[in-house]
Amino acid sequence: MKFLVDAQLPRRLAHYLRSEGFDAVHTLDLADQNRTFDVQINSISLTEKRVVISKDSDFYNSFFSRKEPFKLLFLTVGNCSNAQLLDLFAANLELITSLLKENDVIQLSRSRLIVIC
Repeated sequence: MKFLVDAQLPRRLAHYLRSEGFDAVHTLDLADQNRTFDVQINSISLTEKRVVISKDSDFYNSFFSRKEPFKLLFLTVGNCSNAQLLDLFAANLELITSLLKENDVIQLSRSRLIVIC
C-alpha cells in the first residue's frame, strides 16, 4: 500500500509508515514541498494509487464531489502531539490497512475508525 502524507501532518508519520514496510511520501518529499496544491496531491494520488492521509476537509469533500483522491484516510484527531499521533497509528495500522483494501474513505479519530465508503 502506498501513502501520501499531507503537509499539516508530521514528516515522521511517513518515516513511521516506511519503517513498517509501506511506500510513503510526505508533501515535503515532493517538488513543491508543502506548497503543493491539493489538485496536484490528488493527481499524484490517482496516478500512483496512493492513499492520502490528511486532516484537511477539502480532500474529504473532493472525494465525494470528484472521486479524488484515489483513497483517503481522513484524520479527525484534533490537536495532539506527534508522539500521540504515531501511537494512534501504531495501535491501528493493521486495521487501517485492512479497511483501506476494501474501502475508499476511512476516518480515524482518537477513539475509533469509521468506514465512510
